[in-house]
Amino acid sequence: MKGLRPHSPHFLRDHTHPVWRDLALTSLPFVALFAVLVWLVVWLVDPAPPHTITISAGPQDSSFMQIAEEYRKVLGRNGVTLKVLVSDGSVQNLDRLLDPKQKVDVALVQGGVTGGRDTSSLMSLGSVTYVPLVVFYRGSGMTQLSDLDGKRIAIGREGSGTRMLSLKLLEANGIGPGGNTQLLPLDGLDAAKALVSNQVDAALLSGDSATRVLMLRLLGIPGVSVMNFDEATAYTRVFPYLDELDLPPGALDLRRRIPPETIHLISPTAELVARTSLHPAISDLLIEAAQEVHGMAGLLQKAGQFPNPVVREFRISEDAMRYYKSGKSFLYRTLPFWLATVVDRLLVLLLPIAVLLFPALRLIPALFTWRVRSRIYRYYGSLIAIERDAMRDSSAEERSKLLAELDRIEASLDTLRMPLAYADGFYVLREHVRFVRQRLEGARERAHASG
Repeated sequence: MKGLRPHSPHFLRDHTHPVWRDLALTSLPFVALFAVLVWLVVWLVDPAPPHTITISAGPQDSSFMQIAEEYRKVLGRNGVTLKVLVSDGSVQNLDRLLDPKQKVDVALVQGGVTGGRDTSSLMSLGSVTYVPLVVFYRGSGMTQLSDLDGKRIAIGREGSGTRMLSLKLLEANGIGPGGNTQLLPLDGLDAAKALVSNQVDAALLSGDSATRVLMLRLLGIPGVSVMNFDEATAYTRVFPYLDELDLPPGALDLRRRIPPETIHLISPTAELVARTSLHPAISDLLIEAAQEVHGMAGLLQKAGQFPNPVVREFRISEDAMRYYKSGKSFLYRTLPFWLATVVDRLLVLLLPIAVLLFPALRLIPALFTWRVRSRIYRYYGSLIAIERDAMRDSSAEERSKLLAELDRIEASLDTLRMPLAYADGFYVLREHVRFVRQRLEGARERAHASG
């Protein structure tokens, strides 16, 4: 009969631990799961914006370098450090962005330099300025690039965006390397000097090369003219990254009316291009800087024309489109940048908190109740076994052992810690222990009477 009873219950080992341990063991799995979920959200879904980013700009003293320096000032006011890298221009800027080994986050890239490369890993924050192409030549009356066939042409230094764009446009007009046309790697002041000294017949100037001062000097030299692109509209259809610009009479010098008549030009735009990993908050900050730097009216642009989200060679990022449509969010308009990022991330955390916290608020009390009551249920398992043995014919020695086991149960109950909310079950258990004891003692008295 002793073999029919279960092994000694566990209540003798763990019945005295405090109630807080039950609460801790019930809650800790949910706390751990919640911490992991929060960590995943913070570091994978919504990481903190970096304190330092890097931009690849352009040559020293170039307009791209000046633009980057202005961006650096704006970002610095918001606690973000912008490291500015010197480069050879748009081509090297694009190469750096496409090379994962290069630690470059954003760059200024002129249209027309992608060369058919895969740029799916990049995104544009918008066009920020025009980079007009101005063609000066010796003579007069030229309106087409094809008129330069067989001549000496300065098309920009090796690796420059001016050179790459010039080669594309000349190729579209049937002029390419290896023919009877000489394509010389000169740009800027060197190209202008070569044109004035009759070392070249034409010079394609773009961006920093086509400054207002240089254009006035060249137009003041007898025998040097600027090409009027009568086919400017056609160029914008063939090359989507080009825009048609008009230089109105007197735009360079009102007193002397230079130029004397409207000149049609073609121009790519410079885009602020970034890797897709750029943090949304930094994206907003860069566009805000671009609006401050490029938003004023200029010689070839109207106020508020730049930056803009016109799609050209790079797709516009979703964060940039959201910014252009609705501007800065309420948090970033009303709070300092870094405080706004903290609050914004806390709001993002509300979703995992809601997903985990509300079910946990219902499950934790239920599990706690189960754990506390299970301690009482263990005693009932022993009581049932004792009562079954007592109902069988047993010897006086066996009945004494059953009573001793009941004594152990009662001694254990004397040290059992139980929350007040579950005291009713505790006292009901004591009554049942007393009931089983009465049955055992009654069986022992009957045995003595019959003996």
